[in-house]
Formats: sequence, C-alpha cells, structure tokens
Amino acid sequence: MKRQLILEDGTVFIGEAFGSDIDKIGEVVFNTGMTGYQEILTDPSYCGQIVTLTYPLIGNYGINRDDFESVSPAVAGFVVKEAAEFPSNWRNQLSLDEFLKNKNIPGISGIDTRKLTRIIRQHGTLKGAICSIEKNAEEIISQLKATVLPADQVKRVSTKSAYFSPGRGPRVVLVDYGMKHGILRELNNRNCDVVVVPYNVTAEEVLSFHPDGIMLSNGPGDPKTVTQTLEMIQTVQKEVPLFGICLGHQLFALANGADTEKLKFGHRGSNHPVKDLRTGKVSLTSQNHGYTVDTESVANTELEITHVALNDGTVEGLRHKQYPAFTVQYHPEASPGPEDANYLFDEFMQMIEASKKVGI
Repeated sequence: MKRQLILEDGTVFIGEAFGSDIDKIGEVVFNTGMTGYQEILTDPSYCGQIVTLTYPLIGNYGINRDDFESVSPAVAGFVVKEAAEFPSNWRNQLSLDEFLKNKNIPGISGIDTRKLTRIIRQHGTLKGAICSIEKNAEEIISQLKATVLPADQVKRVSTKSAYFSPGRGPRVVLVDYGMKHGILRELNNRNCDVVVVPYNVTAEEVLSFHPDGIMLSNGPGDPKTVTQTLEMIQTVQKEVPLFGICLGHQLFALANGADTEKLKFGHRGSNHPVKDLRTGKVSLTSQNHGYTVDTESVANTELEITHVALNDGTVEGLRHKQYPAFTVQYHPEASPGPEDANYLFDEFMQMIEASKKVGI
C-alpha cells in the first residue's frame, strides 16, 4: 500500500506504507546511526518527531525485549529507505512492522532518504505529515503551515509520580524529563539507590529524599518550555553533587544564567566526536538534541566549558566553578552508540564520595 510523506516546503515523497495506518504530523529530523533503531524508536527525546534514518536498511535484526529506552514510544513517525520484512537475529521477537503496528506509529519506506536528509540540512528541520496516498497534498501543505507543534513534550513523557529503583549504594534522585532507561541502568550498575521523580518536582521534595547525588535526565523539546524546573536546580546544586545529560545539561545552563538556542538541524547519531578540554581526549558520542547552549552566554556565568563538539564547535560539557556540578550534552549511557563517555558516571560517583568526605 502506498503512503506519502509531505513537508511544509511543498516536497512530497511517495513510498510504501508499514506500521500503523494512522496519519501523523510532526517535526521531521534525521539520525545518522547505523544501528540502534530500537533504542531510537523508544527514546523519549524524540517525542512528537518524525524520525528519518539515513542508514539504508532498517529492521534487519528485529525488535527484542532488552533494548528498549522507554515502555511507550513517543515518536510521531518513522522514515526509512528499506524496511526489512524478515528479521534474523537470535534475540528477535518482533519485526519492525509488527512493533510499529502495536505502538500505533506510522512508517514509510522506499523513499529517497538521502534527498530528504539534504533538504533538512539545507533548510533546517521542517514540519511534515505521514499520511494516506488519498490525501490532497496541497491541503496537507496548507495544514502544515498553519500547524503550531505542541510544546509540552516533557510533560507528556515524564513520569507522573516518584518511584524507586533500589540499590545498596549512594542514593541518587533522578529527575525525569524524558529519561532513557540506559541512564537508570548505568546508575543501577553502580549499585545506586535511585529515586525517579517527575520533571516538575520542587527542591524541597528532592531534598526530602536525602540524596547523595542528583541526576538531570535527557528529554525532548526546547529547554525554555520547562523553566519551572530552574529554581529547583538553582537550589539543589548548592546542596548535593549534580550530573546532567542532554536536556538536563541545557536546563543546568539556563538555571545558571547562560542561554540556549536552536540548531539548524540538530545533532542526532552515534558518531559525533567531542573533545574534553581538560585532557585533550576525543570521544565518539551518541547524541540526540535540537538545541544547544550558546557559547558566548557562558562567559558571564559561574560555569566553565569542559567539552566541545569537533564538528561545529558547540558546547558539549559544563562544570560549575563553585559547586560539585557538571553536565554533558551527549549521552554517556551510550544507548545506542559507543561507550567512550561511560567514564562520566564514574566521575559522578567519585564526586559523591568526595562530597561525603568533605561533609564528614
């Protein structure tokens, strides 16, 4: 069955339908990762977006029970060059098509994803619609131009109430702005006693758990739509060691007087080189974000830049000059992607231990 992907600039792609047969509108983005489509599909940071994968063959190892980053995928749609109909892998339990049908996510295959990626790189991210071939393209284009995409993504994907993931080590309060389960896994692997809390938690509520450390998770959308969390960050960073990832990094910057801005087409993939300015070491990193911390805005704050992206020079890491708090723009939990940056979780554990000794 044929299906179309229509962009707000008037471009129309005709391809093959797979997944759910519903129509969806979203922001069209691309990811350059060669593997990890299951993690990408289930990453809450893609909430409301139509994700294009640049690697040509997707679905060949199916869907398994172990690689989920969330229970309920929040992507609006999925665009691939070729969707494998018959996956082959010892862990495979579902095909990509079956999974998308189960989760009510529309997909389109057989289009020129190289051309689509070039359009996004040239013009920036665009609104788009995956819809039935019977729909009038001109009407859809007019609808897209008039559509204002929702700005409540964090509210939609964050947990609604606090819950525990027990451990016998240091207690970490993990603020869920759209948390990937890989972050929770890395904390659990270090025997942390984790309390996951909603995005709109207050500083008083966070500190009532008597945490040894605080983690600010990744999440979707514009950080400036989540300003109610800034006061909490400003308060807790003075009390407890803090580590932020992706959206958590951007919110940490805003809370300390820096600014953020939207990137033309974002960083989404598992092959982004980042330089640690403290050591000179370069790591390959997994990234998924459409916004970045404005470099010049950091100068008049109590923050210092610790990491930069080698592709475009954008800010990839920050550290507070007074408090035990640091953040990175990329994903050290590496799901999907390389494990070069996994050491940052160990640095967080060391910071917690050092803070305890000072307290004693």
